[in-house]
Amino acid sequence: MPAPRTITLAWTGASGLPYGVRLLEHLLAAGCQVHFALTQAAQVVARQEMDWTLPSQPDALKDALLARCGHEYGERLHVHGLQDWFAPPASGTGVSDAMVICPCTMGTLAAVASGLAQNLIERAADVSLKERRPLILVPREAPLSVLHLENMLRLARAGAVILPPMPAFYTHPQTLDDLLNFTVGRILDHLGLAQNLVPGWPGGAPPQDA
Repeated sequence: MPAPRTITLAWTGASGLPYGVRLLEHLLAAGCQVHFALTQAAQVVARQEMDWTLPSQPDALKDALLARCGHEYGERLHVHGLQDWFAPPASGTGVSDAMVICPCTMGTLAAVASGLAQNLIERAADVSLKERRPLILVPREAPLSVLHLENMLRLARAGAVILPPMPAFYTHPQTLDDLLNFTVGRILDHLGLAQNLVPGWPGGAPPQDA
């Protein structure tokens, strides 16, 4: 049996934190080792969108995350401070197979597109690109400015996957969970992880535009 995959997951301060929470739950349940970091803005969004106060200290933050996801995953979840430059994701010799920033602010997206590495999240993303490892960004903003679009194009050309949370309706979603699951399922698809959150297109591939 192959060893569980190791994923770096980051939450930043864009709206859409429930996507990141659902993704963390499924990564841990799938047997992945997860290296995790968040920004202070993500803590603000957690309070606003989920009425959830997340501590800053890594050990306390890990306890809060496990209280939601399940304490049985304690050995799979590795929580790092934003300035922890010795965390495995900060080095090309680290163990991460892929990275996801979900949700991703336009500020973080711009920093990664510019090659900045001012905190662990930006550095880990830079490492993913330079080591040719999968990097998935889940930006949530509307409308998009020319700068946003140019930064996304720059990252796509560098090898990143830009995966905005755009729900489809061919699955006939009935609840908020259905909408969350669609995006999380697509992320898991791109990580090469089995998922049963999103059914395949009925009858095969979707139709192409005329």
